[in-house]
Amino acid sequence: MDKGITPAAEGLNNASWNVVGQTYVPKLHSTNAFVWSADIPADTFVPPHIHPTQDEWIIVIDGNLEIEFSGDLHKAGPGDVVQMPMGVAHGIFNRSGAHAKAMFGVAPARKLYDLFTVLDGVTDPAELTRLSALHEVDFLPPPEGA
Repeated sequence: MDKGITPAAEGLNNASWNVVGQTYVPKLHSTNAFVWSADIPADTFVPPHIHPTQDEWIIVIDGNLEIEFSGDLHKAGPGDVVQMPMGVAHGIFNRSGAHAKAMFGVAPARKLYDLFTVLDGVTDPAELTRLSALHEVDFLPPPEGA
């Protein structure tokens, strides 16, 4: 990791990605961790998936999210920290009717930065699933009514 500051309005290397209708901006990337900000429009979601090689977390900055762990639904609001251990299926939903902002992170970084680079703008679910599997993220079918 390089020393320094990533300004609030910028991403590393001026990167920004559209992933599943959400805007992800990388803020920190090293072998040990990857952190990104996320703008999460109302009615968008990340389908249930598993990170077999990474722990993941979310810090909700603004708005409200719902996190589903294998059928158990949890609500998270501003200031809440969501912990998603490696190997545990989880989906992230904004069903609040309003925009949400959050900081996400994974440790170790593994292949997630590269995954977001190749997923930028991909809209076909089958292609999203295929590319994700190549980068150590395994998607499950979305729940009914997602």
